[in-house]
Amino acid sequence: MLNKLDEKSGSISFSERVRLGVQKALTKLAHETAEKNGTLVVKINGEIKEVSAKELLSTLPKE
Repeated sequence: MLNKLDEKSGSISFSERVRLGVQKALTKLAHETAEKNGTLVVKINGEIKEVSAKELLSTLPKE
C-alpha cells in the first residue's frame, strides 16, 4: 500500500494520502495483534464487538 502512495503522491489529494496512511496503520495493527493471538474491538453494523485479529485479517481485501 505504501508503494501505491509513493507512486501517486503527486497526483492524489492530501485527504486521500491521509486515508491511505490510516488504512495502512490499521492493517499493521491487525497483523501485530494477530501475531500475539489477540483481539480487537470493532464496530460491525452498528454493534460493537470483540473479534479475533486473525479472523478480522481474513476478511480484509488482499493488497
